[in-house]
Amino acid sequence: MERKPKVLITGAAGRIGSSLSELLKDRYDLRLLYHRTIPENKPAPDFVVADLADYEQTLKASQGVDAVVHLAADPSAAAPWEAVLEKNIIATRNVYEAALVSGARKVIFASTNHVMGFYDRDLEWPVYSSQLPRPDSLYGVSKAFGETLGRWYADQHGLSVICLRIGWWQPKPRDEISRWMWLSPRDFAQLVVKSIESPLRYGVFYAISGNSRRKWDITDTMLKLGYEPQDDAEDFAAELDAALKAPER
Repeated sequence: MERKPKVLITGAAGRIGSSLSELLKDRYDLRLLYHRTIPENKPAPDFVVADLADYEQTLKASQGVDAVVHLAADPSAAAPWEAVLEKNIIATRNVYEAALVSGARKVIFASTNHVMGFYDRDLEWPVYSSQLPRPDSLYGVSKAFGETLGRWYADQHGLSVICLRIGWWQPKPRDEISRWMWLSPRDFAQLVVKSIESPLRYGVFYAISGNSRRKWDITDTMLKLGYEPQDDAEDFAAELDAALKAPER
Protein backbone atom coordinates (compact mmCIF):
# COMPACT_ATOMS: atom_id res chain seq x y z
CA MET A 1 0.00 0.00 0.00
CA GLU A 2 1.44 3.34 -1.08
CA ARG A 3 2.19 5.78 1.72
CA LYS A 4 0.10 8.92 1.76
CA PRO A 5 2.10 12.16 1.77
CA LYS A 6 2.39 13.68 5.23
CA VAL A 7 1.04 17.25 5.17
CA LEU A 8 1.25 19.79 7.99
CA ILE A 9 -1.54 22.39 8.03
CA THR A 10 -0.86 25.46 10.17
CA GLY A 11 -3.80 27.53 11.37
CA ALA A 12 -5.91 24.38 11.37
CA ALA A 13 -8.42 25.81 13.86
CA GLY A 14 -9.38 28.71 11.59
CA ARG A 15 -12.37 28.70 9.25
CA ILE A 16 -10.25 27.98 6.18
CA GLY A 17 -7.96 25.57 8.00
CA SER A 18 -10.76 23.51 9.53
CA SER A 19 -12.61 23.29 6.20
CA LEU A 20 -9.47 22.37 4.30
CA SER A 21 -8.56 19.71 6.84
CA GLU A 22 -11.93 18.05 6.41
CA LEU A 23 -11.66 18.11 2.62
CA LEU A 24 -8.10 16.73 2.52
CA LYS A 25 -8.15 14.21 5.38
CA ASP A 26 -8.76 11.24 3.10
CA ARG A 27 -6.15 12.21 0.50
CA TYR A 28 -3.24 12.97 2.82
CA ASP A 29 -1.87 11.94 6.18
CA LEU A 30 -2.50 15.21 7.98
CA ARG A 31 -0.81 16.81 10.95
CA LEU A 32 -2.82 19.73 12.27
CA LEU A 33 -1.12 22.63 14.00
CA TYR A 34 -3.12 24.60 16.55
CA HIS A 35 -2.10 27.64 18.57
CA ARG A 36 -4.68 28.56 21.21
CA THR A 37 -7.95 27.08 19.93
CA ILE A 38 -7.97 23.28 19.97
CA PRO A 39 -11.18 21.74 18.56
CA GLU A 40 -12.78 18.87 20.40
CA ASN A 41 -13.53 16.96 17.18
CA LYS A 42 -10.38 17.04 15.08
CA PRO A 43 -10.37 15.95 11.40
CA ALA A 44 -7.14 13.99 11.94
CA PRO A 45 -5.61 12.31 15.01
CA ASP A 46 -2.10 13.75 14.51
CA PHE A 47 -1.97 17.28 15.90
CA VAL A 48 0.47 19.61 17.61
CA VAL A 49 0.09 22.77 19.66
CA ALA A 50 2.76 25.33 18.83
CA ASP A 51 3.57 29.01 18.54
CA LEU A 52 5.01 29.59 15.06
CA ALA A 53 6.85 32.69 16.29
CA ASP A 54 9.02 30.22 18.24
CA TYR A 55 11.41 28.51 15.82
CA GLU A 56 12.13 25.46 17.98
CA GLN A 57 8.43 24.75 18.36
CA THR A 58 7.94 25.18 14.61
CA LEU A 59 10.84 22.85 13.81
CA LYS A 60 9.50 20.16 16.13
CA ALA A 61 6.05 20.40 14.53
CA SER A 62 7.58 20.02 11.06
CA GLN A 63 9.47 16.79 11.63
CA GLY A 64 8.63 14.03 9.19
CA VAL A 65 6.31 15.97 6.89
CA ASP A 66 6.46 16.07 3.10
CA ALA A 67 4.69 19.40 2.66
CA VAL A 68 3.44 22.34 4.70
CA VAL A 69 0.28 24.32 4.02
CA HIS A 70 0.90 27.57 5.88
CA LEU A 71 -2.40 29.27 6.67
CA ALA A 72 -1.72 30.67 10.15
CA ALA A 73 -1.44 34.47 10.34
CA ASP A 74 -3.05 37.60 11.67
CA PRO A 75 -5.57 38.03 8.82
CA SER A 76 -6.74 41.55 9.60
CA ALA A 77 -6.07 44.29 7.05
CA ALA A 78 -6.04 46.63 10.06
CA ALA A 79 -3.42 44.63 11.96
CA PRO A 80 -0.66 46.82 13.46
CA TRP A 81 3.03 46.35 12.79
CA GLU A 82 3.70 44.46 16.02
CA ALA A 83 1.09 41.84 15.11
CA VAL A 84 2.19 41.25 11.52
CA LEU A 85 5.86 41.22 12.55
CA GLU A 86 5.37 38.33 14.97
CA LYS A 87 2.53 36.35 13.40
CA ASN A 88 3.10 36.95 9.68
CA ILE A 89 6.78 37.72 9.19
CA ILE A 90 8.75 35.94 11.91
CA ALA A 91 6.35 33.00 11.87
CA THR A 92 6.55 32.66 8.08
CA ARG A 93 10.35 32.69 8.16
CA ASN A 94 10.23 29.98 10.82
CA VAL A 95 7.89 27.86 8.69
CA TYR A 96 10.17 28.05 5.63
CA GLU A 97 13.32 27.36 7.64
CA ALA A 98 11.77 24.50 9.58
CA ALA A 99 10.43 22.94 6.38
CA LEU A 100 13.89 23.10 4.84
CA VAL A 101 15.72 21.74 7.87
CA SER A 102 13.21 18.96 8.50
CA GLY A 103 13.34 17.77 4.89
CA ALA A 104 9.91 18.83 3.64
CA ARG A 105 9.92 19.27 -0.12
CA LYS A 106 7.23 21.93 -0.44
CA VAL A 107 5.50 24.87 1.25
CA ILE A 108 2.11 26.17 0.16
CA PHE A 109 1.97 29.76 1.35
CA ALA A 110 -1.46 31.35 1.87
CA SER A 111 -1.05 34.84 0.48
CA THR A 112 -3.79 37.40 -0.12
CA ASN A 113 -5.45 39.75 -2.57
CA HIS A 114 -4.24 42.56 -0.28
CA VAL A 115 -0.76 42.17 -1.78
CA MET A 116 -2.23 43.94 -4.84
CA GLY A 117 -4.87 45.96 -3.02
CA PHE A 118 -4.07 49.36 -4.51
CA TYR A 119 -4.77 48.08 -8.01
CA ASP A 120 -8.25 47.29 -6.73
CA ARG A 121 -8.61 50.66 -4.97
CA ASP A 122 -7.62 52.46 -8.18
CA LEU A 123 -9.92 50.23 -10.28
CA GLU A 124 -6.96 49.14 -12.41
CA TRP A 125 -8.40 45.85 -13.60
CA PRO A 126 -7.73 43.15 -14.57
CA VAL A 127 -4.94 42.37 -12.14
CA TYR A 128 -2.29 39.80 -13.07
CA SER A 129 -0.04 37.90 -10.69
CA SER A 130 2.98 39.02 -12.71
CA GLN A 131 2.45 42.71 -11.88
CA LEU A 132 4.48 44.46 -9.20
CA PRO A 133 2.95 44.21 -5.71
CA ARG A 134 0.99 47.21 -4.41
CA PRO A 135 -0.06 46.26 -0.86
CA ASP A 136 -2.97 48.13 0.68
CA SER A 137 -2.05 47.42 4.33
CA LEU A 138 0.70 46.14 6.59
CA TYR A 139 -1.06 42.80 6.33
CA GLY A 140 -0.59 42.96 2.56
CA VAL A 141 3.05 43.99 3.07
CA SER A 142 3.64 40.98 5.32
CA LYS A 143 2.21 38.62 2.72
CA ALA A 144 4.31 40.22 -0.03
CA PHE A 145 7.29 39.53 2.23
CA GLY A 146 6.21 35.90 2.55
CA GLU A 147 6.03 35.53 -1.23
CA THR A 148 9.47 37.07 -1.70
CA LEU A 149 11.03 35.06 1.11
CA GLY A 150 9.59 31.95 -0.51
CA ARG A 151 11.27 32.93 -3.78
CA TRP A 152 14.60 33.11 -1.94
CA TYR A 153 14.12 29.71 -0.32
CA ALA A 154 13.28 28.26 -3.74
CA ASP A 155 16.27 29.82 -5.50
CA GLN A 156 18.81 29.51 -2.69
CA HIS A 157 17.83 26.19 -1.17
CA GLY A 158 15.68 24.37 -3.75
CA LEU A 159 12.56 24.33 -1.59
CA SER A 160 9.40 24.23 -3.71
CA VAL A 161 7.11 27.14 -2.79
CA ILE A 162 3.66 27.87 -4.22
CA CYS A 163 2.00 31.11 -3.12
CA LEU A 164 -1.79 31.32 -3.42
CA ARG A 165 -3.31 34.81 -3.33
CA ILE A 166 -6.66 34.09 -1.75
CA GLY A 167 -9.58 36.27 -2.75
CA TRP A 168 -12.46 35.96 -0.30
CA TRP A 169 -12.92 32.46 1.08
CA GLN A 170 -16.54 31.89 2.04
CA PRO A 171 -18.87 28.86 2.09
CA LYS A 172 -20.90 30.81 -0.49
CA PRO A 173 -20.86 34.38 -1.87
CA ARG A 174 -22.83 36.82 0.23
CA ASP A 175 -22.62 40.28 -1.34
CA GLU A 176 -21.73 42.20 -4.49
CA ILE A 177 -17.97 42.08 -3.86
CA SER A 178 -18.20 38.30 -3.63
CA ARG A 179 -19.23 38.20 -7.26
CA TRP A 180 -15.66 38.87 -8.33
CA MET A 181 -13.49 37.72 -5.44
CA TRP A 182 -15.21 34.64 -4.01
CA LEU A 183 -13.18 31.46 -3.39
CA SER A 184 -15.26 28.41 -2.56
CA PRO A 185 -14.02 25.78 -0.07
CA ARG A 186 -13.85 23.02 -2.67
CA ASP A 187 -12.05 25.21 -5.20
CA PHE A 188 -9.47 26.11 -2.58
CA ALA A 189 -9.03 22.47 -1.62
CA GLN A 190 -8.45 21.65 -5.29
CA LEU A 191 -5.87 24.42 -5.54
CA VAL A 192 -3.99 23.12 -2.50
CA VAL A 193 -3.93 19.60 -3.93
CA LYS A 194 -2.71 20.89 -7.30
CA SER A 195 -0.03 22.94 -5.54
CA ILE A 196 1.19 20.06 -3.35
CA GLU A 197 1.42 17.75 -6.35
CA SER A 198 2.82 20.31 -8.81
CA PRO A 199 6.42 19.90 -10.06
CA LEU A 200 6.90 23.69 -10.11
CA ARG A 201 9.77 25.07 -8.06
CA TYR A 202 8.06 28.40 -7.41
CA GLY A 203 4.92 30.26 -8.39
CA VAL A 204 2.48 32.99 -7.34
CA PHE A 205 -1.14 32.40 -8.37
CA TYR A 206 -4.51 33.97 -7.79
CA ALA A 207 -6.84 31.71 -5.82
CA ILE A 208 -10.43 32.55 -6.66
CA SER A 209 -13.31 30.55 -8.05
CA GLY A 210 -14.33 30.71 -11.71
CA ASN A 211 -16.44 33.80 -11.15
CA SER A 212 -17.81 35.24 -14.39
CA ARG A 213 -17.21 38.77 -13.08
CA ARG A 214 -13.74 38.17 -11.70
CA LYS A 215 -11.24 41.00 -11.97
CA TRP A 216 -8.14 38.94 -11.22
CA ASP A 217 -6.59 36.78 -13.88
CA ILE A 218 -6.46 33.05 -13.15
CA THR A 219 -5.18 31.98 -16.56
CA ASP A 220 -1.75 31.01 -15.24
CA THR A 221 -3.38 29.28 -12.25
CA MET A 222 -5.28 27.10 -14.71
CA LEU A 223 -2.42 26.55 -17.16
CA LYS A 224 0.48 26.06 -14.75
CA LEU A 225 -1.29 24.34 -11.85
CA GLY A 226 -3.99 22.58 -13.84
CA TYR A 227 -6.70 24.32 -11.80
CA GLU A 228 -10.26 23.68 -12.98
CA PRO A 229 -12.60 25.84 -10.87
CA GLN A 230 -15.94 24.22 -10.13
CA ASP A 231 -17.79 27.20 -8.68
CA ASP A 232 -18.97 30.59 -9.94
CA ALA A 233 -20.52 33.28 -7.76
CA GLU A 234 -23.08 33.87 -10.52
CA ASP A 235 -24.63 30.53 -9.61
CA PHE A 236 -25.92 32.43 -6.56
CA ALA A 237 -27.03 35.50 -8.56
CA ALA A 238 -30.72 35.28 -7.68
CA GLU A 239 -29.94 34.93 -3.98
CA LEU A 240 -27.44 37.80 -4.07
CA ASP A 241 -29.81 40.09 -6.00
CA ALA A 242 -32.61 39.40 -3.52
CA ALA A 243 -30.32 40.19 -0.59
CA LEU A 244 -29.21 43.47 -2.18
CA LYS A 245 -32.81 44.54 -2.82
CA ALA A 246 -34.01 43.66 0.67
CA PRO A 247 -34.81 46.78 2.76
CA GLU A 248 -32.57 47.49 5.71
CA ARG A 249 -34.05 46.91 9.14
